[in-house]
Amino acid sequence: MSTPAAIVSGQASRAGALIVTRDLGKTYRTSAVTVDAVRGIDMTVEPGEFTAIVGPSGSGKTTFLNLVSGLDTPSTGEVWLNGQSLSGMTGTALSDFRRDHIGFIFQAYNLIPVLTVRENVEYIMLLQNVAPAKRRARVDAMLAQVGLAGLAERRPPELSGGQQQRVAIARAMVSRPALILADEPTANLDSETGAGLLEMMRRLNRETGMTFLFSTHDAMVMKRARRVVTFKDGRIAADTSGTASGAAKTDR
Repeated sequence: MSTPAAIVSGQASRAGALIVTRDLGKTYRTSAVTVDAVRGIDMTVEPGEFTAIVGPSGSGKTTFLNLVSGLDTPSTGEVWLNGQSLSGMTGTALSDFRRDHIGFIFQAYNLIPVLTVRENVEYIMLLQNVAPAKRRARVDAMLAQVGLAGLAERRPPELSGGQQQRVAIARAMVSRPALILADEPTANLDSETGAGLLEMMRRLNRETGMTFLFSTHDAMVMKRARRVVTFKDGRIAADTSGTASGAAKTDR
């Protein structure tokens, strides 16, 4: 089957980009009201970015992450991830693609309380049919990287909030996806713990080359991001880039 010309054009225009959106929109309709949550977003994210999507509640940032990850379906436009059109995938194919290419970090951790730390972290690799010895080696290495060596047999209720979020980060990264999506990852943490986790994610971003895309209200995340994209009323209001240490930033 031939590839649609629009997809070829979109891929060719941003060769090597991890995420490309073109005229991306999402409208929610009920019998009483219509809400344009995302309106015509054109955006490109390159491999290795550490980027924050910011804006007030209702600005469209979480909807945008849901569209980019294939958790929601656009009303208009298109999303390409790793050169693949998400619109061309449905059902199991989309679930498998998301499983293999995206790691998720949630503000509520979303750990399975009856499983150990090791079992929570290796869960995605079980679905990927990774061999037991390789799973164990990857989990041990990842837990060491996030500062949880020695805690593999504990269960989430036995951990602090910061430790649980470290488990969630390890789970998101252990299968080595191209993209980590983090929705308000510091919202339930005190400022010291949140700052420590953000520094850890920055380090892992530098060391692994994985792309991090945050949806956040947290000024600590914005300060550490190397790119900040501000949403307002479902559109991009500003897109600034530079260094997380505060070098000059320019509007795109």
